[in-house]
Amino acid sequence: MSSKIKQALPELVENGIITEEIAQNIKTYYQKNEASGSSRLFTVFGTLGATLIGLGIILIMAHNWDNFSRLTKVFLAFLPMLIGQVGLGYSIYKNKSNTWKETATVFLFFSVGACISLVSQIYNIPGDLESFLLAWIVLCLPLLYVTKSRSAIILHLVFITYYAFEAGYRFYGHNSTIPHTYFLLLLFPLFSYFKMMRNHVKSSILPILHWLFPLSIIISLPVCIDRSEGVGFLMYMFLFGILYNIGQLSYFKNNSLLQNGYRFLGSLGTVIVLLILSFRYIWKHEFNDVNFYSLEFCCAVILFCIASIALYTSVRSKQEKGVNLFQYVFLIFSVIFMLGLFDDVMPTILINILLFILGVMAIKIGTDSYSFGILNYGMLIIAVLIACRFFDDTIPFELRGLLFVLAGAGFFTANYIMLKKQKSKQQEQ
Repeated sequence: MSSKIKQALPELVENGIITEEIAQNIKTYYQKNEASGSSRLFTVFGTLGATLIGLGIILIMAHNWDNFSRLTKVFLAFLPMLIGQVGLGYSIYKNKSNTWKETATVFLFFSVGACISLVSQIYNIPGDLESFLLAWIVLCLPLLYVTKSRSAIILHLVFITYYAFEAGYRFYGHNSTIPHTYFLLLLFPLFSYFKMMRNHVKSSILPILHWLFPLSIIISLPVCIDRSEGVGFLMYMFLFGILYNIGQLSYFKNNSLLQNGYRFLGSLGTVIVLLILSFRYIWKHEFNDVNFYSLEFCCAVILFCIASIALYTSVRSKQEKGVNLFQYVFLIFSVIFMLGLFDDVMPTILINILLFILGVMAIKIGTDSYSFGILNYGMLIIAVLIACRFFDDTIPFELRGLLFVLAGAGFFTANYIMLKKQKSKQQEQ
């Protein structure tokens, strides 16, 4: 509890502003919050400590590795994993605190990876990084359910994303089209994640998961793109439509933007894709290989169906009136995409108009909600759009310069008007 509040309580009681009982309740409330905050901090540092201990043991063994016999090497390879299992079993049997369970889970997770790599090295078992990651992830799957550990979910998401990158990125030197196992592995932590959301668990880990799940899918989506790269833009637009509409659900209504990774990434991703497609060059060269019978187009159709369901659900659960254009961008883009298959001028013009309207909409939302962040986000969309048009040879330099001046003046004017509105509102109250 803050020292100022602690000092003010006796004075408030003495002057009859609050009763002694209320003062005691305030003290109890703050003490409870401080205890939970200390527990969370202890869990974080305990997990970090377990990670460092595990890495330290690996380094010590690596330094003296060549001096050990094969039997000793095998014993040392399994020793950290056995210690982790005993520690985790003890914490579950004795029903220890979450700090114990989280620390033991992280230690055991990395011990499994170390054991696999050491045994492979001892017996010269051939393999690649892709198969090593898959074996590591599959062996650690029970940790998601045995301990119900939040750290296990985070580690699982990070490593399956790395696995998808290693197995499916074409430019990374692999021929695989889609590592189907990634999408299967993504389903395993969903039950625990949905349960935490349904029970409205107040945890510092939950907002992190609101970012990790969409980030994992965004990073891994290119593994679904094989030949029709133009369809990749369509897939990403549908994916960002899904994420934004999930972020608009009533569950996230009271969450700040930093706690709502779905809405933030959906909005930012939509704008970035549209900015890329605001150049005529992209429409002219990237949409010549569109194949309606390809696996990419099949994935795009699935994503479109999911995005439509997410839109319907978010609109139904919406409390406030008005239309948020960001929710419908994927539908508009579907029409523009079909036009782009026959012409490259019209879709370029429409994308630029759509971006400008989105910027204006963001400015309006920011003004209505008195949010400087959303207001400047809308101004930034328009400013970046103008900057992109700076590279168009068809626009004279004088006009380009005038556009930049207008954008700067718009930033200043919009923020000044918003500041005056906020001051007048505070005076009215």
